Amino acid sequence: MSVRDLTILGCASQQPTRMRNHGGYLIRWNGEGLLFDPGEGTQRQFIYANIAPPCVTRIFISHFHGDHCLGLGSMLMRLNLDKVQHPIHCYYPASGKVYFDRLRYSSIYHEVIKVIEHPVSRPGLVEDGAFRIEAEFLSHGGIDNIGWRITEPNTRKFDKQKLVSLGVEGPSVRLLEKDGKLKIGDKLITLDEVSQIRKGDVLTVAIDTVPCPEIKKLARGAKLFLCESTYLDKHKDLARDHNHMTAKQAAEIAKEAGVSQRSYRV
Repeated sequence: MSVRDLTILGCASQQPTRMRNHGGYLIRWNGEGLLFDPGEGTQRQFIYANIAPPCVTRIFISHFHGDHCLGLGSMLMRLNLDKVQHPIHCYYPASGKVYFDRLRYSSIYHEVIKVIEHPVSRPGLVEDGAFRIEAEFLSHGGIDNIGWRITEPNTRKFDKQKLVSLGVEGPSVRLLEKDGKLKIGDKLITLDEVSQIRKGDVLTVAIDTVPCPEIKKLARGAKLFLCESTYLDKHKDLARDHNHMTAKQAAEIAKEAGVSQRSYRV
């Protein structure tokens, strides 16, 4: 089974501290590395986390405030230095294209990696391939700020005991999966008899926003909900004034959306 984990590379806000780096969140999932909002110093945080940067296959930028994107250029240059062979997909608000380009080409280097850009200008489906990626625009003081809902494909899960009891083994399993049915002796076995569809897990990421209907839409039934919670409830007035969320508000959204696991940025 491939690695499925969340590594918080940093969770500070605009000013990093001795103990907290600028934000940066890595999800390793189904053989891919999904990097969200790489702030300044993200490349170095990979070293502290003992994770090789070439695992990154997709980079998501929610918005172009510095603490959410200043590490983009150095990450791309690092992947370029490592000469990764896989394409690097980059997702970001289309209105920030000028900032994306400035970060990508902020210094001299000979680009050998393949960067595929996905500028997002409207809510809804962005891509449907190895993952189904959907976007919604959140509320963060009038700037374009995107939340993400990422769903893995459905898979078919076999019941090993049923396979054994019916005498289906080895290459016969692949034949059954391919054709949907298999005859063993006088008995016709159908695929649905010995297996079931496992719905793909959902990851939701919502960073730097006040509570809004779009978050609940993104988070509905998610397996993992990565959500900001910059303030405690006693500072809810500050959260509102700065277009952020409290830990209590994040928890309430997760509960209402029926989320399985929550990870909050505090």
